[in-house]
Amino acid sequence: MALDVEIPSDVKQIEPIVSLVTEHCRKLHLSRRQCSLNIPVALSEALSNAIICGNREDPQKHVRLRATVSDTALVFDIVDEGRGFEMSDVSNDPTTEESIEAEDGRGVFLMRKLMDRVEQFKGPNNVVRLTLNR
Repeated sequence: MALDVEIPSDVKQIEPIVSLVTEHCRKLHLSRRQCSLNIPVALSEALSNAIICGNREDPQKHVRLRATVSDTALVFDIVDEGRGFEMSDVSNDPTTEESIEAEDGRGVFLMRKLMDRVEQFKGPNNVVRLTLNR
């Protein structure tokens, strides 16, 4: 699977893209858990962060999703047009008593729990890379 799509900064675009990726993942014979939990949740969170936080839901900006697969890994690059943030500074645990009822702040935590590696690259655009080992 190689996928390279660009979507407008509209949260309504998340579900169709995640469904498309999930279908491709099933064809790769990944585990049921990876196809129905790990990938959809982590990818939804990354796309949501890119649209809402990165691009500030600016309809003039876009989010790009590139997915590549090899014998050893499935890699997703989510690229937004925002300034980015310091992912290394995100260390909150939303499962603690003081955070459990917060309405946000779970995205990076979930990505880290569901993927084998979560990385950030900064340049002219912000890139979050999700890697799931096969």
